[in-house]
Amino acid sequence: MASELEPEVQAIDRSLLECSAEEIAGKWLQATDLTREVYQHLAHYVPKIYCRGPNPFPQKEDMLAQHVLLGPMEWYLCGEDPAFGFPKLEQANKPSHLCGRVFKVGEPTYSCRDCAVDPTCVLCMECFLGSIHRDHRYRMTTSGGGGFCDCGDTEAWKEGPYCQKHELNTSEIEEEEDPLVHLSEDVIARTYNIFAITFRYAVEILTWEKESELPADLEMVEKSDTYYCMLFNDEVHTYEQVIYTLQKAVNCTQKEAIGFATTVDRDGRRSVRYGDFQYCEQAKSVIVRNTSRQTKPLKVQVMHSSIVAHQNFGLKLLSWLGSIIGYSDGLRRILCQVGLQEGPDGENSSLVDRLMLSDSKLWKGARSVYHQLFMSSLLMDLKYKKLFAVRFAKNYQQLQRDFMEDDHERAVSVTALSVQFFTAPTLARMLITEENLMSIIIKTFMDHLRHRDAQGRFQFERYTALQAFKFRRVQSLILDLKYVLISKPTEWSDELRQKFLEGFDAFLELLKCMQGMDPITRQVGQHIEMEPEWEAAFTLQMKLTHVISMMQDWCASDEKVLIEAYKKCLAVLMQCHGGYTDGEQPITLSICGHSVETIRYCVSQEKVSIHLPVSRLLAGLHVLLSKSEVAYKFPELLPLSELSPPMLIEHPLRCLVLCAQVHAGMWRRNGFSLVNQIYYYHNVKCRREMFDKDVVMLQTGVSMMDPNHFLMIMLSRFELYQIFSTPDYGKRFSSEITHKDVVQQNNTLIEEMLYLIIMLVGERFSPGVGQVNATDEIKREIIHQLSIKPMAHSELVKSLPEDENKETGMESVIEAVAHFKKPGLTGRGMYELKPECAKEFNLYFYHFSRAEQSKAEEAQRKLKRQNREDTALPPPVLPPFCPLFASLVNILQSDVMLCIMGTILQWAVEHNGYAWSESMLQRVLHLIGMALQEEKQHLENVTEEHVVTFTFTQKISKPGEAPKNSPSILAMLETLQNAPYLEVHKDMIRWILKTFNAVKKMRESSPTSPVAETEGTIMEESSRDKDKAERKRKAEIARLRREKIMAQMSEMQRHFIDENKELFQQTLELDASTSAVLDHSPVASDMTLTALGPAQTQVPEQRQFVTCILCQEEQEVKVESRAMVLAAFVQRSTVLSKNRSKFIQDPEKYDPLFMHPDLSCGTHTSSCGHIMHAHCWQRYFDSVQAKEQRRQQRLRLHTSYDVENGEFLCPLCECLSNTVIPLLLPPRNIFNKLNFSDQPNLTQWIRTISQQIKALQFLRKEESTPNNASTKNSENVDELQLPEGFRPDFRPKIPYSESIKEMLTTFGTATYKVGLKVHPNEEDPRVPIMCWGSCAYTIQSIERILSDEDKPLFGPLPCRLDDCLRSLTRFAAAHWTVASVSVVQGHFCKLFASLVPNDSHEELPCILDIDMFHLLVGLVLAFPALQCQDFSGISLGTGDLHIFHLVTMAHIIQILLTSCTEENGMDQENPPCEEESAVLALYKTLHQYTGSALKEIPSGWHLWRSVRAGIMPFLKCSALFFHYLNGVPSPPDIQVPGTSHFEHLCSYLSLPNNLICLFQENSEIMNSLIESWCRNSEVKRYLEGERDAIRYPRESNKLINLPEDYSSLINQASNFSCPKSGGDKSRAPTLCLVCGSLLCSQSYCCQTELEGEDVGACTAHTYSCGSGVGIFLRVRECQVLFLAGKTKGCFYSPPYLDDYGETDQGLRRGNPLHLCKERFKKIQKLWHQHSVTEEIGHAQEANQTLVGIDWQHL
Repeated sequence: MASELEPEVQAIDRSLLECSAEEIAGKWLQATDLTREVYQHLAHYVPKIYCRGPNPFPQKEDMLAQHVLLGPMEWYLCGEDPAFGFPKLEQANKPSHLCGRVFKVGEPTYSCRDCAVDPTCVLCMECFLGSIHRDHRYRMTTSGGGGFCDCGDTEAWKEGPYCQKHELNTSEIEEEEDPLVHLSEDVIARTYNIFAITFRYAVEILTWEKESELPADLEMVEKSDTYYCMLFNDEVHTYEQVIYTLQKAVNCTQKEAIGFATTVDRDGRRSVRYGDFQYCEQAKSVIVRNTSRQTKPLKVQVMHSSIVAHQNFGLKLLSWLGSIIGYSDGLRRILCQVGLQEGPDGENSSLVDRLMLSDSKLWKGARSVYHQLFMSSLLMDLKYKKLFAVRFAKNYQQLQRDFMEDDHERAVSVTALSVQFFTAPTLARMLITEENLMSIIIKTFMDHLRHRDAQGRFQFERYTALQAFKFRRVQSLILDLKYVLISKPTEWSDELRQKFLEGFDAFLELLKCMQGMDPITRQVGQHIEMEPEWEAAFTLQMKLTHVISMMQDWCASDEKVLIEAYKKCLAVLMQCHGGYTDGEQPITLSICGHSVETIRYCVSQEKVSIHLPVSRLLAGLHVLLSKSEVAYKFPELLPLSELSPPMLIEHPLRCLVLCAQVHAGMWRRNGFSLVNQIYYYHNVKCRREMFDKDVVMLQTGVSMMDPNHFLMIMLSRFELYQIFSTPDYGKRFSSEITHKDVVQQNNTLIEEMLYLIIMLVGERFSPGVGQVNATDEIKREIIHQLSIKPMAHSELVKSLPEDENKETGMESVIEAVAHFKKPGLTGRGMYELKPECAKEFNLYFYHFSRAEQSKAEEAQRKLKRQNREDTALPPPVLPPFCPLFASLVNILQSDVMLCIMGTILQWAVEHNGYAWSESMLQRVLHLIGMALQEEKQHLENVTEEHVVTFTFTQKISKPGEAPKNSPSILAMLETLQNAPYLEVHKDMIRWILKTFNAVKKMRESSPTSPVAETEGTIMEESSRDKDKAERKRKAEIARLRREKIMAQMSEMQRHFIDENKELFQQTLELDASTSAVLDHSPVASDMTLTALGPAQTQVPEQRQFVTCILCQEEQEVKVESRAMVLAAFVQRSTVLSKNRSKFIQDPEKYDPLFMHPDLSCGTHTSSCGHIMHAHCWQRYFDSVQAKEQRRQQRLRLHTSYDVENGEFLCPLCECLSNTVIPLLLPPRNIFNKLNFSDQPNLTQWIRTISQQIKALQFLRKEESTPNNASTKNSENVDELQLPEGFRPDFRPKIPYSESIKEMLTTFGTATYKVGLKVHPNEEDPRVPIMCWGSCAYTIQSIERILSDEDKPLFGPLPCRLDDCLRSLTRFAAAHWTVASVSVVQGHFCKLFASLVPNDSHEELPCILDIDMFHLLVGLVLAFPALQCQDFSGISLGTGDLHIFHLVTMAHIIQILLTSCTEENGMDQENPPCEEESAVLALYKTLHQYTGSALKEIPSGWHLWRSVRAGIMPFLKCSALFFHYLNGVPSPPDIQVPGTSHFEHLCSYLSLPNNLICLFQENSEIMNSLIESWCRNSEVKRYLEGERDAIRYPRESNKLINLPEDYSSLINQASNFSCPKSGGDKSRAPTLCLVCGSLLCSQSYCCQTELEGEDVGACTAHTYSCGSGVGIFLRVRECQVLFLAGKTKGCFYSPPYLDDYGETDQGLRRGNPLHLCKERFKKIQKLWHQHSVTEEIGHAQEANQTLVGIDWQHL
């Protein structure tokens, strides 16, 4: 198909390219009807350029469009070449002082908590860094896209509105000058013409509804028959559904379908098929059919290609207009005029209106283009921003209606622009006064919630998904209302008052529909069947909370408004509950000679509702009357006398009684919905406008009533009236032995009621109720939160209510009440309460939940005990009430209250006869304490002429009336003081009596002048007190003894933990100084210890006994006994890699014999150090496997380990393992034969070995050639002179037991399988190589860690490491016994040949490309396979020594060849020492052999320094290796930290201190070897600079450097676009901490195929960068992600902390974050120690939710 199109397309191109923009523009300038000309031009050319085939070619289309379509417009506009015209315009223009940068998705935005007018005022990063706010308390978030930077907007900032860049533009702003003055008349006219035409064209074509015909003036003569099947985005269908449907409908591959789906999701539409009408229609029907099963079908249209072409160009034009107006404010002003000009059809006919009103019909891409245009034009021009805001407000209802019907997110709806106008204070005020905006928003809101019940209240149906979706939409209206109210007016005009009160009326209508909604009735008998719907009502309440608070703030800012609002609110409340007595019979209550009329109403039988927003708003306004003193200034204007207190308190009281009954368990059968409602009623998110206001409403009522009347009504509502009004009711009650539940219920109700009274009297910390200010209120909240326990900043913020600006006001007061403690390596910073604040603690603080209250009580009593004080928690001293509430305190001394207190105390005195509870008594004591404190305050503050009317002390000392003669309250307290069953409350009663005496003293001394209380004289030391003191002393002694015992126990516990730290902390902490490396065997200390060679120190064999963790049996490790094994974990590793890009193409053919010095990928083995019998382990593993198979049939959950890969958890510590290492005795001692002859020197030894190798190779050849001429064969053997004592046919006897051999094979195969990523095959010749490699790599990585941390080589290693290295080395040394001897010999020959050249081995790597330590381990461990056939008397030790010397010399040559020779001008003056002259001589030799390609000779001092530094890691690794191999203890000198230990290492390894001596002693053979090494072509290439080589010592790998400030990371990530989907911003940019690549995680676009399944970008990256293990930082979430393989992953706490020492995962709080170096080091340490996989295992075991995540898709 493509080939046919080619010539045609080219022909079109030619005709298009020949168009001249200049000529066309010239033609247009002459034209009489410009519109027609332009339209004809577009009608002709647009379909020729756009949409010419199934796939778009954006680059080509844009180029042609610019040339043919936009070019002429630019020429026309400028009247000259636009390349000169536009720069001229730009120069004449004054740059704007507004920034106006539109945010991309994920870009960081900054808001200043000190200066922003509201939280929506944000700055882009550039402006923020140049502003004053960077030193303030700022908040950082990532943008969802779509908003813009408010820099330069003076209304948005209280101070510092300009950054440095935009400040320059403000210097000469004259007031509102017209930007058009900078343009010439004819430019204005031309611009106007072209803008009007293009804008109209774009609007017309984008809002065009027909699918197959164009507007008349765009129709073409010859019309092609090509159509598109266009698929549109919706928010209902998932990605998977769309991909599946497309594959069926248009026969595409999954990759293509994913591409389509991604584009549809991003741009809102995409053509999925191109062809004739029929062809497209067919695809459409399949799509519709497939997607209409569950929901409405996907939207698909078959559109004519020319329409699509014009629409694409329409979008291009809008973007073009946006870029053109950037040149000059004048052009912007003209575009705004064109857009807002009324069309011929009157109302709503301007272009802007037409676009806005068809918003919901447009697709996503079109919407975002025109929103961007509006932002860069209308919103950047202040004059037109106002006009646009008016149009927006006029169309508000229609726009919202469209939004409700539309299913796209709010972010891509035009309604989201509301935030741009409504938050600007002047605009918002203008819209309220001129467009009545408040009423419009509220009315629109009410229209959308149509369901009402018979009383006109909102009724929400079951919360279906659709319901929830609609309801979420409606809530955005509340957001708009919040924006309008967010900045309070400072001066009011009459219109503003009038319109605000109109809006307030509408708001009251809304609240009226909520008053009493969702009423509930108590279920009796059986449990409720259907949980009623409650969430919608609470969601509404939560969303409105801030709006209600803000309404009150507005009212408070103007006295007239406040009075009017109060009257209106009261009127509405009267309407709701005016007839609150209807149908309920009146009754009369009387107690203590007081009586009151009320109604019969039982909360437990009638309907009751938690939603009372009208009452609560009135309560709020009432407090404002008191706070602003309006109540005292204009009492005549207020209807205070008409208030009926019983009506005001009725509903809030019912609500509080409901809570009490729920706590008493009376509503259990109403299910969870009620429990949840009560929870939210008290919850910090709602309580401000719910629970708190109900308490205020009761306080308001009590302050206007006779307290006795109030208490009787309250008793009646609590259904406790009977108990307190009938004498002896309690006795009768308990004697009838009623139902236990009922007694319990009544007790709880009495406790709750007393608690409520405590609240009414004690809660006076709201400004307006008590004489306090707002900071006192917050201080009190914080004090009580911290009384429970020390808290982190974020916890504390969560427990405090936020205002509409998301502020709690905590920072301003926290310093006064708390100390901050910084965090350690884990955990977070904590605030602790200052001790002096403890006296303000109130046990009955009304925001405590039950649990918090008991925790706080416990914590405070504990503190008092620690400080050796008595444990009473008396009520704190309270601030005085405001005058309006002053009469509240009389409730404490009212007769009914005294009667209640007396009754309860009476019960306590005769404690057996009644059902009462201690908490009841505790509350009564608290109330008595409050009354005494109150009286004391009154007496202290009394003035001359006043008499204190609060006479609580007198009332409690009077006994009861005649008939009963009950004792006085005081007398009962004195009785209770000695009651043995009230031990706990003794201190409190004593405090009360003490205070009582103090108050009495004050009263007696004089009613007017308060006297300072002296406590000493108050309490007479009566005999009673003496024996009390004696008791107290004994109790104190007993307590001290108890404490001492406890302290001893905890001390012992701590010791146990310290000594067995390994058990408690399975982390691989290298510092844990737990087990010294060696059990110091009895070796004479003055001996020099030598680790290898003939002179090796002989250590007496130590017997080793170990216990199996599975069967607890103890066994000695012997050669012939059953095998014991260690759980181990083998993994591929790139931690030491210097070249991560290397990739093994075909692992089946790869030969790992030589390790390249870049260590690109090694095999690391670790172990938790727990020992089992091999057969016990086998049984355990089989059971794990069987369990796994059973589990697979039941449910497909992942576990944290993958049994199919041989993984299991260590049975003791649950550490992830995938194999076991056998425990062995030192294998060398078993094979070491006696040495009975002089040992050869290096030269002789090399010759002998070479001969033996030659013989072996000859025999190999013989075996492989077919055995036909047998006679010749025998002759050949004779020719071959076997070296003396060499018996190649000898096969050594293997002493190991079968079970040990089996385990040797098991571990070897596991290492091979994991290391090469191949199927296990124990016969493979590469198995031994992988075992040696793993041993070498593990030792290297441990040496690296020790060096990085400056720890001594043989310092105290944790025993799990020590055990692991010992077992691993011994295993590697013994493994050859289970491999084929000839294979191992073959490996030895090849390895040996790399150092001592040999004819038969060509193609070996050059000396620069071999890691010498791997080579050493391979040679040493393969050597016994050769040596066992040698009976000439050369010992193993000699071989080890010579191999080691040879490799060491090769390494020195390596270092010299690659050492960089820049002179460090620090040349030593003193004459060179012998090392220096020796190394210089050696360097000269090298110079000569390399044919002078080596660089000029540096100084000997410098060379020797390079050699010493370069060889240190090799020597350290070798020391570790030989130590574990031969078991020679390390010399004590190496066990201390500090110096470099070079000399000690040399002597331990039997090397001369001057390493160059090795060359001099063996010069005869070494010279020829050096020459052969240097002759290699690769060495020449390196020296000539054609290739690289590794330099020594290798640098330690570190994780990447992270920036100090987190926002620079966010910024870097927001500029990162997904590499696959062109220029699209990545949604989850993720940074690899190992190599620094940014990846597009968790998205379809970047999935790749790995081993046959689709994986996300991060998983794919772990395989290329970390060979399966990855450490990432998810930038938008600020989370560290650990991945291992495809199924394992976990989140880890990030190394970024805010100023309060907390991490912010998910960036929810937005506090500035800074890098914590220690935490980053900790992550790096995990990586260095290869513990990432283990960390994931532990995390997944601890948290099962992590197991279910599809890690491979990240």
